[in-house]
Amino acid sequence: MIKITLPDGSIREFASGVTPMEVAKNISEGFARNVISASFNGTTIETETPLTTDGNLILYTWNDAEGKKAFWHSTSHVMAQALEELYPGIKLTLGPAIANGFYYDVDFEDQKISEADFKKIEDRILEISRGKYDFKMRPVSKAEALEMYKDNVYKTELISNLEDGTITFCDHATFTDLCRGGHIPNTGIIKAVKIMSVAGAYWRGDEKNKQLTRVYGTSFPKQKDLTEYLELLEEAKRRDHRKLGKELELFAFSQKVGQGLPLWLPKGAALRERLEQFLKKAQKKAGYEQVVSPHIGQKELYVTSGHYAKYGADSFQPIHTPAEGEEFLLKPMNCPHHCEIYNVRPWSYKDLPKRYAEFGTVYRYEQSGELHGLTRVRGFTQDDAHIFCTPEQLDEEFKKVIDLVLYVFGSLGFENFTAQISLRDQENRDKYIGTDENWEKAENAIINAAKDKGLNTVVEYGEAAFYGPKLDFMVKDALGRQWQLGTIQVDYNLPERFELTYKGADNELHRPVMIHRAPFGSMERFIAILLEHTAGNFPLWLMPEQAIILSLSEKYENYAKKVLDLLENHEIRALIDNRNETIGKKIRDAEMQKIPFMLIVGEEEEKNGTISIRRHGQEGKGNITVSIEEFAAIVDEEIKKTLKVFTV
Repeated sequence: MIKITLPDGSIREFASGVTPMEVAKNISEGFARNVISASFNGTTIETETPLTTDGNLILYTWNDAEGKKAFWHSTSHVMAQALEELYPGIKLTLGPAIANGFYYDVDFEDQKISEADFKKIEDRILEISRGKYDFKMRPVSKAEALEMYKDNVYKTELISNLEDGTITFCDHATFTDLCRGGHIPNTGIIKAVKIMSVAGAYWRGDEKNKQLTRVYGTSFPKQKDLTEYLELLEEAKRRDHRKLGKELELFAFSQKVGQGLPLWLPKGAALRERLEQFLKKAQKKAGYEQVVSPHIGQKELYVTSGHYAKYGADSFQPIHTPAEGEEFLLKPMNCPHHCEIYNVRPWSYKDLPKRYAEFGTVYRYEQSGELHGLTRVRGFTQDDAHIFCTPEQLDEEFKKVIDLVLYVFGSLGFENFTAQISLRDQENRDKYIGTDENWEKAENAIINAAKDKGLNTVVEYGEAAFYGPKLDFMVKDALGRQWQLGTIQVDYNLPERFELTYKGADNELHRPVMIHRAPFGSMERFIAILLEHTAGNFPLWLMPEQAIILSLSEKYENYAKKVLDLLENHEIRALIDNRNETIGKKIRDAEMQKIPFMLIVGEEEEKNGTISIRRHGQEGKGNITVSIEEFAAIVDEEIKKTLKVFTV
């Protein structure tokens, strides 16, 4: 008998050779019908793999990330079979699962594939799937594998790098593929499939190799799920921050300026400024001091911090000065500069904590193929701050930063998030600096603070920064997509590397602990995510224009100007549309600009000193007529509802 430990900690005994599916049936027949994948002692296995030792078993359904991975990887096998049948003579390479689907890289040689072919590929995949063919793994010798793929240079290359005794094939129907495993029980579970696109991809990602055709697809266990996913994609296109940024005139890019270097237009610059002032106001209340550091620094600065070893390959080339051997870098991080600011004078324990904040612009040379709108750029501004404190102050300071992050999220409508405790890789410690003792202290500080604050947390190993563990806030947007936004990091290592000290109560010198934090992360990426989350309908306090005044004719332009002056007295951002257009055209344009309030003025409004209010997105609900003071009160009340009050 063997002992199988389940995720809830319960232990069940079975005869040796029991399969994961049999364990699932032992739990519940209904549950077993939904099980599509499994892992044993951390290794992905098939649901029919015999278990012969004690161990930890996890059973996955479609609702689990690992279940989806197995589902999509299995569909890539079926797609490969369909492609071989429809395009005889092609050479298959690799077909992994990816986020939201799968792809297969194929050498079509002189054959062509286009969007017009997608339907016939989908039909053949579904036809194969209806056969309910089991996915079966089998070991093969290296010689057998090489013989099988003697006419496929790509598979041969893969096999040549594998050890004899570690090679497996996966069979289903009449199709066989080189594969390490991780499949659903049978093809019949695949009920809906969509070929999404085709693109060029170099073999092994090396542009020196032949360019293959990458066929992207996705699949689902129900047609309804596919329909909902495709609708979600259409909504994502409508919310694309690159599209909205252009329509709302927030930012632009110029090839002459350079890739990945955004130009902020007046409305976008004003939006950034409001976000900065919003955070600066809270930071001032929380005891932060504003600092400014240069955009470049001596290479040695980043060698000392460890950033050069980490980011050197992704940095812009060093800047050489007329002095021999002198090199500067565009700064990839603000923290080394803040360490040197701390080092300007000696400190006592009575002076700590010191909280230095800066909206500092940093630069990294991202590959052109990785650039994407504002979410991946080469120059970006971080809402960076570094807190230098005593070990005894660490817990309180960390919790205060958590409060600040929650204030930012609450004021901007990010309510669905998880706090990810990002720790070191449990096995590979080579990519981290510092002692095990300091790492354990830093990790425990984060774990305990998150627990005390009652955060919904998950632990991810291998996601720590090279100098310390992190608390990363993983936010879900309006479309259910997850983004990493705010981050807080505990660092015992940079104070060591920069020899930072303070004089303790014992009159001896001690090392401070350093907290890195950035609630926004980067202004560029944060604004991109906020744009897509809100579809450009920012909270009222943040909108570039909160109201637009629309006069029914030029006769009422003087009254429109009077209304504008009164609104400005109430600190309401407004403008006048005095174009020679119909009121309908003006309203449609204001709707496109997503301006929250349209204030219509005509004869009645001028006579009574009022305005007629139309809300954005509320066509057909009718306008209300109010005085300027009443409108100001409406705006003030709405802002109070969304813009939280930060307390310390």
